[in-house]
Amino acid sequence: MRITAVVENNMIRLPMHVPDGTRAEVILPAEAAKSTVAPEGSFFDTIRDLIGSVEGPPDMASRFAH
Repeated sequence: MRITAVVENNMIRLPMHVPDGTRAEVILPAEAAKSTVAPEGSFFDTIRDLIGSVEGPPDMASRFAH
């Protein structure tokens, strides 16, 4: 089934009811996909230099809830 939907406030509004848990594939037109890149000076640009700068214990991933 193919459905055309509208994006409003970063949410996809479907013109019909779809049950919770339904898997869907979203394909953006080429012109819409170009605008999905984070703008320069975004939050991600700000923290990019911090990636890998924090060192934790070697077992940190297995003990994150402790």
